Amino acid sequence: MWARAVAVSAPGKVILHGEHAVVLGKVALAVALDLRTFLRLRPGAEGRLSVSLPGVGVRRSWDTPGLRALRGRIAGKGRGEEAPPRRKQLDALREFAGIAAGASAPESLATLAFLYMCLAISAKYGDIPSVDILVWSELPTGAGLGSSAAYAVCLAAALLMVCGAISCPLQEGESTARWTEEELTLINSWAFRGEQVIHGNPSGVDNAVGTWGGALRYQAGKITPLKRVPTLRILLTNTKVPRSTKVLVAGVKEKILKFPAIMNPVLDSIDAISQECQSVLEAMPANPSPEHYPVLEEFFDINQHHLNVLGVGHPSLDRLCQVTASHSLHSKLTGAGGGGCGITLLPPDTSPLAVEAAKQDLCACGFECWETKIGAPGVTLHSCSSLSAQVLHALAQS
Repeated sequence: MWARAVAVSAPGKVILHGEHAVVLGKVALAVALDLRTFLRLRPGAEGRLSVSLPGVGVRRSWDTPGLRALRGRIAGKGRGEEAPPRRKQLDALREFAGIAAGASAPESLATLAFLYMCLAISAKYGDIPSVDILVWSELPTGAGLGSSAAYAVCLAAALLMVCGAISCPLQEGESTARWTEEELTLINSWAFRGEQVIHGNPSGVDNAVGTWGGALRYQAGKITPLKRVPTLRILLTNTKVPRSTKVLVAGVKEKILKFPAIMNPVLDSIDAISQECQSVLEAMPANPSPEHYPVLEEFFDINQHHLNVLGVGHPSLDRLCQVTASHSLHSKLTGAGGGGCGITLLPPDTSPLAVEAAKQDLCACGFECWETKIGAPGVTLHSCSSLSAQVLHALAQS
């Protein structure tokens, strides 16, 4: 019986460099974004498992004997951690939860991932818990910022902890705690399975960033955490222009096939930026001073031009870069492009007035803006009393 109220949080992510080139075997750098998803875990009514996801309008509750019976029906025999969710299992879960076949709305996928992870983890490590889980996020959904992975990481950590597969490292009187490397590896493997429920065939980068935080190098399926990563201040801007990642990726491939002699050197240059940037970040102190920034700003400018050459720019992103340049700040798109989000570096000597003026100008364009950090810590366990007033309020309202 789980007996205490705690909170788990995991960060979102942005791609610093390597968008689109990564699909073709080049290096990408992904960094943890200090906009987080929070999960509140507390003891529930005996024999009930409840979940609330106010961001997507989900509030569900099931009796544990019913879930146990369902688990018995869909349990895979002799399947290890790496086994992906099977279609038959997901169909049975959809039927149980009243989710239409093929439903892809966030609330349907979030409910499906919750049920799958709860049944699969409890089948391997313990009984179905009588707990009350509530998840609230600072991350917008569908903006390419790793919101589904942050959700899956929080769920994996909470469910593994409740089932006794990993420890509860938070000691009495502590405000935060983190798990051991071995426990983080287990959290990551289950979060990846949650991501498979939601996305089908994810790369594993988003959940790895959510688990370990900091920055990761990704190339041809191999994920390597950077040795040390400074915390950098940024502005994150959502242009709110919707785009299809699939269409943008296909457009880049078409361009490369049409003009290989022109486009392949561009991809090689993006790869070199990612690798040079990794070297610079690993050589920077934890709290960099202004003189460390000019080279990072040049990387942003060069890479943004390359991404326009690949055909994944957009007038909204050009506008974002122009607006921030008028305040002597450097920006680039992050993720798929074609709209979506951009990131702007904020060196430590940037005046608060300049940041405020840039934010106002960006909001005047109809964009949404957050001042945040990259290089944030990964999945973390919190005492509820240590959470900020804003997070506590959001969790209490929900």
